[in-house]
Amino acid sequence: MMNKIPNTCDISFRRATEFDIKRLVEIEQQAFTVPWPPEAFYNDIVHNRFAVYIMIECNLEVAGYCGVWLVMDEAHITNIALLPQFRGRKLGETLLRKVMSLAKEAGALTMTLEVRVSNKSAKSLYKKLGFQEGGIRKNYYTDNYEDALVMWVNL
Repeated sequence: MMNKIPNTCDISFRRATEFDIKRLVEIEQQAFTVPWPPEAFYNDIVHNRFAVYIMIECNLEVAGYCGVWLVMDEAHITNIALLPQFRGRKLGETLLRKVMSLAKEAGALTMTLEVRVSNKSAKSLYKKLGFQEGGIRKNYYTDNYEDALVMWVNL
């Protein structure tokens, strides 16, 4: 049963911990055709000193997450995902703006990500936030060998 989500919500952010891995996997499975396995989240959260995962909550209910690797002066978005019932209310934009701000505070000068060439809504959001097209990764996605568009922004 899907909960009815109010149109407005009190937004909060927190850093994901090992205890959030099950929830991250659930979001991942609903958001992507080839979801990351639990081990990938575990390795990033527990062992990767460069990785940070930020959860966005709507009225204290987890709505989504964004993972970023902060390496020297560069930030790389690994994944950003919202549960379907939270989409279309600018929560993804709010989350990405927060992660961009955190990366900048941590000393990152640039941020990069990959997006499916067919994902018009995501590309539109990234362009709105200043991301520029940087190149193509051929056959990047393993489910259908779709190309990925590399995008970047100066923070």
